[in-house]
Amino acid sequence: MKILLSNDDGYFAPGIQTVFQSLRENIEFSRLDIMAPERNRSAASNSLTLLEPLRMNLHTNLSDDPRCHVYSVNGTPTDCVHLGMNGGLDYQPDIVLSGINAGANMGDDVLYSGTVAAATEGRFLGKPSIAISLCGDQFFETAANVLLTFLNDLPSLALSKDTIININVPDVPPAELKGIKVTRLGRRHISEPVVKQNDPRGLPIYWIGPAGEAAEAGEGTDFYAVEQGYASITPLKIDLTHYEMMATLQEWERGLAI
Repeated sequence: MKILLSNDDGYFAPGIQTVFQSLRENIEFSRLDIMAPERNRSAASNSLTLLEPLRMNLHTNLSDDPRCHVYSVNGTPTDCVHLGMNGGLDYQPDIVLSGINAGANMGDDVLYSGTVAAATEGRFLGKPSIAISLCGDQFFETAANVLLTFLNDLPSLALSKDTIININVPDVPPAELKGIKVTRLGRRHISEPVVKQNDPRGLPIYWIGPAGEAAEAGEGTDFYAVEQGYASITPLKIDLTHYEMMATLQEWERGLAI
């Protein structure tokens, strides 16, 4: 297997370094490369850098295995995967893994998440793609164990070509994880208001407020599974078409005078 590993927290974040080491020790591979942002690019979503060049930097001090390399990129998570899949590396990866993110990516988060966006780009480019997040910032090894479990069984799963796997793991020690649940996305309340402050010159500045609390978090959702101590595995689709609404709009279309 040839694995491309990315994230949105940056190439040196503890989550990606934990899963990098875990994969090296537990998965058979011929190549395993990190291609991740040079700094934190959380909530970058699916943005691409089009108005300036991208630069790759190889960090030889972070891997002594000739099959493994660590690259940082002055771009977004989507840039990183796009570059890794389209000529930045001397091979074509078989799978894209994104994470381990420090913080949940559940419900509406997936629309903003750079972690999920990196996996989305991998799937756009035709490869199986998995995003994984820890709902906290301590027990990354728990999330790594869940990812290994899924990867070991992935060859037996008939995933459709428009599917991304989104995994969220409670921030608990491995022994305290209750198991794994297949879930659907929940939904958050509207985000908190922006936070207004003044800079040292007295001019107003604004910070994006925190995400809203869970609004739809009943049984079967990703929120519920994590709250109950289970890892959540949610299949996501790239196709955002609202098929149920098409009939209504087609009826409107038939009544147009133009």
